[in-house]
Amino acid sequence: MNAALFVLKAFIRILPIEKRTIPRLLAILVLCFGNTKVVADQPNVLFIAVDDLNDWVGCLGGHPQSITPNLDRLAASGVLFRNAYCPAPSCNPSRSAIFSGLPPHQSGLYQNMQKLREVMPQAELLPKYLSKNGYWSAGSGKMLHYVVDPQSWDDYFPAKEKDNPFPRTFNPSKRPISLPRASNWQYIETDWASLDVTDEEYGGDWLVTKWISEQLSKPVEKPFFLACGIYRPHEPWFVPQKYFKPFPLESIQLPLGYKTDDLDDLSSAGQRIARNRYFAHIQEHNQWKHGIQAYLASIHYADAMLGRVLDSLEKSPHRDNTIVVLWSDHGWHLGEKEHWQKFTGWRVCARVPLMIRVPKGVPGLSQGTTAGSECNRPVSLVDLFSTVTELCGLPTKADISSRSLVPLLRDPKVEWPHAAITHLDNPQNYAISTERWRYIHYMGDEEELYDIESDPHEWTNLARAPTAEHTAKLVEMRSLVPAHFAPIHESQPGINAFKAELDLTSINNQPAPASKASTSNVSLLFQNQTQKSVKLVWLDESGKRHAPIVIAGASRYLLKTFVGHTWILMDEDGNDVGHVVATDKPARLIIH
Repeated sequence: MNAALFVLKAFIRILPIEKRTIPRLLAILVLCFGNTKVVADQPNVLFIAVDDLNDWVGCLGGHPQSITPNLDRLAASGVLFRNAYCPAPSCNPSRSAIFSGLPPHQSGLYQNMQKLREVMPQAELLPKYLSKNGYWSAGSGKMLHYVVDPQSWDDYFPAKEKDNPFPRTFNPSKRPISLPRASNWQYIETDWASLDVTDEEYGGDWLVTKWISEQLSKPVEKPFFLACGIYRPHEPWFVPQKYFKPFPLESIQLPLGYKTDDLDDLSSAGQRIARNRYFAHIQEHNQWKHGIQAYLASIHYADAMLGRVLDSLEKSPHRDNTIVVLWSDHGWHLGEKEHWQKFTGWRVCARVPLMIRVPKGVPGLSQGTTAGSECNRPVSLVDLFSTVTELCGLPTKADISSRSLVPLLRDPKVEWPHAAITHLDNPQNYAISTERWRYIHYMGDEEELYDIESDPHEWTNLARAPTAEHTAKLVEMRSLVPAHFAPIHESQPGINAFKAELDLTSINNQPAPASKASTSNVSLLFQNQTQKSVKLVWLDESGKRHAPIVIAGASRYLLKTFVGHTWILMDEDGNDVGHVVATDKPARLIIH
């Protein structure tokens, strides 16, 4: 309740005020207490993110051994979206899109290595927009990608001034514990173990949910937007021992979507993304079932932390006036498509849990949601911005591309002529999802098409040898692709960042070698000092050439590539001039 409404109710209790004069008196009080939007029944919002959670949730049926009673009870109390997709299969672009209402193809933020405020320095994020409209916006834990963005919040735990969303968390002193590090390509946090500590000693999400629960127990003067970031099941999969106990190693089942020859009908681009070396390394060390066990335990732990928050809400004075939204930023592979980790466009990674519960009486949905409802329409998490603001009765933010899901909350079976797009690491790599079909496009116009009604695990790529029906479907899916893609936003590092210079190897002297498989990123700067345009063509691991990148005359181009990848330089007439192979250090090539 805000201050103006508090004073108005006090007046009504002690003075004989006529009903018809109440709106005028409220307007006067608003002027006295600040020009903020006042809605008598303005709801609170509890906005919960669970990091790296795929469909291994009981109500979604992703794995038969998952233990998720609290996720299941939340889903049963509102609307469960069975066909929700992340804006991107990595934390930074996904979360930045959710909080800004701008998908990667409009913002230019496609990759984890980019920085939100370099790409979108003026973006007004969801908590800030709500604060400007009369809300108290506070949060705890990971909501954005390893930053808090202090300017967007009224309060935060840990303190927002530190710009670090993580509280004290117990970590073993000797690492790794379970999975040896192969080389510098392996993420240091890819490791797992049960810890002999209590929840309180562990800290982490226990401290996050403790702080959130404390806020829920307090009376408020304003409606609140309270964001709760639960970090598990993000790596490392270290959680207290009791969460491992329900999953004895000898009983662990492999992922439902795993198929041994699943990559046979994929393009070279799909196979390259799939085989990122993690799965082979894990199998080599006989850690596959151990990893599955640890992921299940981490989900079980995250679910228990969610239960603390839901229980606190139920006991709080806000239980009947709080919208609850729960989502995950992207899914996770545990061997499906021979892949381990994220960063892919397949459904196991792009599809995410999404649950929304709305109480009765809110401005945007007076009847509230119907408990136990399920929606199969394809939706994007980018749409959460406009969904929350409409439910709260706030003006629609004009400069974003978020589409409200309120029509689906009102009627989960209403017509919904929209598709969801999931962006990979560059503008040419993306996936389009409709209710029945999924289309994946890679740089070089390589494609995949899946009928998820008959093939929910995407085992059969119908674009490999399409029938007439599937050729028509490919045309239809291509028509759903955005007309414009923002280029990857670069911070434009200075020339001095590229001290090493590349030599162009003549095609006549030495044939261009095929690219080598790699997951190590490196940046190359091409400086075209001629007045004519040139072209860069990537040579994949099979020796196939892909669509060219044009570098205009008298300009420079910053290329993000991988160590060992081969790029052919062509003149404007399409004649090969030479080639370069990316090394492990940033370098530049001057084109004379």
